[in-house]
Amino acid sequence: MHKLVPLFIFVGSGVGGVMRWMVGGWVQRLSSGAFPIGTLAVNIIGCFLIGLLTVALPGRLLVREEFRIALLVGLLGGFTTFSTFGLETFALLNDGQAWRALLNVAGSVVLGLAAVWLGYRLAEGWLGV
Repeated sequence: MHKLVPLFIFVGSGVGGVMRWMVGGWVQRLSSGAFPIGTLAVNIIGCFLIGLLTVALPGRLLVREEFRIALLVGLLGGFTTFSTFGLETFALLNDGQAWRALLNVAGSVVLGLAAVWLGYRLAEGWLGV
């Protein structure tokens, strides 16, 4: 593995984060609604791209491993970690591990929301808000 991979991931993450802010904000402004459609759009786009690039990069396009990692982990990781969650859940389903896929979905959503709630409440208590 190339020694510059962490740098590639770092740069890709920054670009992906800016893309998330731009695309999510643009979609949200188009809808002008209370539903977080911008975030939903980013998550769906990221899932589509990680599915496409997971097959295309090592297959037809023959992109070097460090650039593949920079795109998938860096750029798409900065754009949305939901894409990685989608790919990992799909891989479990594709391997016939439906129960593990369901556990991943339920655990990520339920425990993730519980962690947000806990962090929020702790911060309220610590800050007296």
